[in-house]
Amino acid sequence: MEFIQLHYFQTVARLEHMTKASEELQIAQPSLSKTIARLENDLGVHLFDRKGRQIRLNPFGKAFLARVERAFMELNEGKRELNDLAGLHEGTVTLAVTIPRILPELLGAFLTQFPHVRLRQLIESTSSMRRLLENGEIDLCISSIPIEGSNIEWKPLMTEEIFLLAPPEHRLADRDAISLSEVKDEPFISMNEGYGFRNLTDAFCREAGFTPNIAFEGDEPNIIGSLVRKGLGVAFVPALSLPDATVPSPVRLRITSPACHRTIGMAWSKSRYLSQAAGRFQQFIVDYFAKLNCITESIHPEEVV
Repeated sequence: MEFIQLHYFQTVARLEHMTKASEELQIAQPSLSKTIARLENDLGVHLFDRKGRQIRLNPFGKAFLARVERAFMELNEGKRELNDLAGLHEGTVTLAVTIPRILPELLGAFLTQFPHVRLRQLIESTSSMRRLLENGEIDLCISSIPIEGSNIEWKPLMTEEIFLLAPPEHRLADRDAISLSEVKDEPFISMNEGYGFRNLTDAFCREAGFTPNIAFEGDEPNIIGSLVRKGLGVAFVPALSLPDATVPSPVRLRITSPACHRTIGMAWSKSRYLSQAAGRFQQFIVDYFAKLNCITESIHPEEVV
């Protein structure tokens, strides 16, 4: 059994078409067919069901493909590890987040301490992070919803309170706290569907006994705060993302019922090799949020801005 046979098999299995596979691999179709036939002969079973020009992976092929893909993944991870140990590349870390508010301070603090590390950041929805981690397209991600998977580790970093922002002239503007059901008939300015924060706040509303009337959906927190300021609706906002004081400033209301909090965590793939730079950044994130959590807890709730 040869490496090239496994590579050819992986391509044919993905396309399930000999002509397309030979074109992608840039080899003659008869040579490709003979290579696959030799592999099947070595294994003692057929990997494809053939009917005329059509081929389909059979149960033997599907089982073998899973092993082949795992083997290729391990080889690629081994190459990354050796390159990292040999110092053949500058340290590069790719981070995906659902919380852009934390990026400037977090990335700036890390790069000040480790100026030779190259950081790439992506703003992604929670639903896409699992795929990116499993495919090795990102090293780490920070999200407000746990990322679940058999080979994914998710570590809680801190828990923060969720407030409601209301326009300065809102009927509840003179209140410090409210029950969420009191705004059940209000228009809501919200994050787009698919984002973890949107899923979380929709769940808060369901717990309060209503479905929010979404007047505007977006993915930019600053725009959402601006629309609230203009009186176009109310919006949920986490403590870390509370807008800076402006004139007129949106009113921040504490939600007494139901309890509205979210836990921010970091996820990574246990089956992927973390470079020295990524491992260093991983520990930096843990330390950064530990300090942030201490600062948040030391401030009286009424003084958070």
